[in-house]
Amino acid sequence: MADPDRPQLYLITPPALSLAEFPDQLARVLDGAEFACLRLTLATSDESELGRAADAVRAVAHARDVALVIDRHFLLAARHGLDGVHLPDGARNVRKARKELGDDAIVGAYCGTLRHDGINAAEAGADYVAFGPVGDSPLDDGSQAQDELFAWWSEMIEIPVVAEGALTPERVAALAPVTDFFAFGEEIWRAEDPLAALKDLTAAMG
Repeated sequence: MADPDRPQLYLITPPALSLAEFPDQLARVLDGAEFACLRLTLATSDESELGRAADAVRAVAHARDVALVIDRHFLLAARHGLDGVHLPDGARNVRKARKELGDDAIVGAYCGTLRHDGINAAEAGADYVAFGPVGDSPLDDGSQAQDELFAWWSEMIEIPVVAEGALTPERVAALAPVTDFFAFGEEIWRAEDPLAALKDLTAAMG
């Protein structure tokens, strides 16, 4: 049973994966911890490749009662029986995705480091807002979502907030009191043992 005072876990797939191997890897990770949501995030724009991955990953996730959202492609979410969509561009497509997928679908929005974008996404009807990266990262302009943003959001806004990007045990410990979810992705998949890497990170939640 999940501790209501601890952040919930959210898992992000690697940007490229082998359908011969990844479902078993994924099953091991999902069996080793309690996850609320899984995000299929592939670098490809090939519709058939995305569809095959969605079907394979959905089978693993739904067998474990884990919700599955897809990054960006909300038309594929409906077609492949997924639970919703994660939008990487803030509030821009939240209303459009909601209209397409219906009230019961999960619509999440990534808003980088900007409080204003998060507020707009929440007002547009997002089910959650993600901010990041929360650790040191050379990507984009190197900016980082600050602890104060999560503290303010948790105090002022009811929509759940997700911390993601460049997570370390130190960042997990600092943000655990002020975030609703931690989204782990490359932090575990680049390790030789993804489940062990996950456990090292979640142990920092206290």
